[in-house]
Amino acid sequence: MAYPPRLAHLATRPVVVAKLVPTYSRAHHIDEEEAAQRLSQSLRGRLLPSLLEEAWAAMRGKSKRLDDEGLLEKVATTLRDRPQRPGRVVEVTAGWSAFLVLADLEAGTASEAARRVMESPEGRQRAQEGLVEVGRFLAAELTRGR
Repeated sequence: MAYPPRLAHLATRPVVVAKLVPTYSRAHHIDEEEAAQRLSQSLRGRLLPSLLEEAWAAMRGKSKRLDDEGLLEKVATTLRDRPQRPGRVVEVTAGWSAFLVLADLEAGTASEAARRVMESPEGRQRAQEGLVEVGRFLAAELTRGR
């Protein structure tokens, strides 16, 4: 695990779902309740740890003045009052699109054609780029505020 265990205790699946739902919902043209169900399902497996790894890497790369404990305290402070505060809606880029396809694959809502594309070398590269981009977004959401 490339991130501290405390991060997973702070950024739980419901917290991460809340941060991603607005963008997922808009990108898929579905209501937020259905988006939350799909995202929750997709984050039950390996996608959540991968996303937390990328978010942690982004947090550490962005903050030069805080050590690991300081970063975790900043996350805790940000999440203290409203841990499931919805994240901002972002414009869907190529990286976000790849992440959304990964989430759909994990939730079981993507087509077999999408699975084949994501299993190709280029698809795997795009998937990694998407995880990095969404990890940066999640890092910003988890550390904004106070």
